[in-house]
Amino acid sequence: MSTPDAAAPAPEPQKTPQINPWAALWTLVLGFFMILVDTTIVSVANPSIMGALDTTMTATLWATSAYLLAYAVPLLITGRLGDRFGPRRIYLIGLATFTLSSLACGLSPNIETLIAARVFQGLGASMMTPQTMAVITRIFAPRERGSAMAIWGVTAGAATLIGPILGGFLLDSLGWEWIFFINIPVGVVAFALTLRNVPVLPTNAHRFDWLGVALSAVGMFLLVFGIQEGESYDWGAIWGPVTVWMLIAAGALVLGLFFVWQRVQRGEPLIPLEIFRDRNFSVGTLVIITVGFSVTSMSLPLMFYLQLVKGLTPTQSALMMVPMAVLSIALARPVGLLIDRHEPRRLPIIGLLGVAAGMLLYFMMSSPDTPIWLLLVPSAVLGLGNAFMWGPLASITTFALAPRLAGAGSGVYNTSRQVGAVLGSAAMAVMMQATLTAQFGEAASSAGGFASGSGSGAMGALPEPLREGFATAMGQSILMPMGVILVGAIVAVFFVRRPARTGAVSTEG
Repeated sequence: MSTPDAAAPAPEPQKTPQINPWAALWTLVLGFFMILVDTTIVSVANPSIMGALDTTMTATLWATSAYLLAYAVPLLITGRLGDRFGPRRIYLIGLATFTLSSLACGLSPNIETLIAARVFQGLGASMMTPQTMAVITRIFAPRERGSAMAIWGVTAGAATLIGPILGGFLLDSLGWEWIFFINIPVGVVAFALTLRNVPVLPTNAHRFDWLGVALSAVGMFLLVFGIQEGESYDWGAIWGPVTVWMLIAAGALVLGLFFVWQRVQRGEPLIPLEIFRDRNFSVGTLVIITVGFSVTSMSLPLMFYLQLVKGLTPTQSALMMVPMAVLSIALARPVGLLIDRHEPRRLPIIGLLGVAAGMLLYFMMSSPDTPIWLLLVPSAVLGLGNAFMWGPLASITTFALAPRLAGAGSGVYNTSRQVGAVLGSAAMAVMMQATLTAQFGEAASSAGGFASGSGSGAMGALPEPLREGFATAMGQSILMPMGVILVGAIVAVFFVRRPARTGAVSTEG
């Protein structure tokens, strides 16, 4: 039996004039955009943070790793919390946590404080992310949801571009602290708008699956930590006899036990396995893993190529992605209308193939002699692909979920994307090492070694004889995410027609 999220009277079943779903959408997108920007913005500031806090590179990188771990690990749990206690309530708690911890990050006197504050930032982000998707699923009519999901999806894609650009501008003008301080006014505005625009939705009053919480948290931590930090430990020992692979195996085992428990327990499971009976949800969850993998891993060799081969600054390199962002945003509305008015199950395939085509163009153009302007072409192709990939994929995956399953479904979907991103980052580190070794041998197979050995403080000052081999290695590395996104396109073929009707409703109790 549903109970209201607050003491306000339930709206009439057929009339919800007080709710403006588009105002709620743009409010949620503001917070969602902010937390996604923070997954990339710090990477630009790492050298400045290392110098200002007088610490090591390893410790500095943990400021990013801690955020990503705290973001990814609880997503399964926080998605279900929205179903249990109300998505607006959990979103506001997460937003407040994220905003306050951003202040703590900017005021950090040492690296230890910064890492601790980044953990709380990640926890806040993990509470917010599933609620954005769950609210969209519940407040938009089924045949309007495509346009909303298209905007949500473009936000996810554009934030990965704008993070480095914004980080570069803030570093150049104000200092590293402001990559965190900028979140404070945005967070305050987002909090006020959420109170005003995001409706209180019904909740399900059932017992919370605490054993499921423990198993999922431990399993996700071991798995994500092992994959994310494997390269740092050379895929060997971490603590005494404990190796990276042992952690990954233990994480997979614990997650296996978690899913067994979800199946056999008699209360309300943390993840109702019935969501996987929906074929489109299962297919979409597999596809978003390949998307997270490919989009995250592609950016690493591309940025190294633009900076070490073409001699661009980090900000200039990020600006090379502007065609992708502009086309993704410009096409969001038209693609959303396509989702709403036509059968959308083939749109994600078009988008996935478009992204693969953009990566293929980067591979073909990865030469020291390629004119800079020509590299804007694959960026534009990626923009076309992104427009048809993110929104349609999210829309068709969650279309048939009932309101009581919206939070759980969103948690699974976003967790899958984050795990894919972690896998992609780890795999690309190995891939780049292998391709550089093939070009230059073991002694010169480190990208960092190339940068430091150039004799210049500029990242783009690779000596001329090294540029051809380095460009070849980076181009070959891009073939890996291209292959994975093509696998995603093959999986997307198994989408079926969305049902004519869905159990998802607006805000009726």
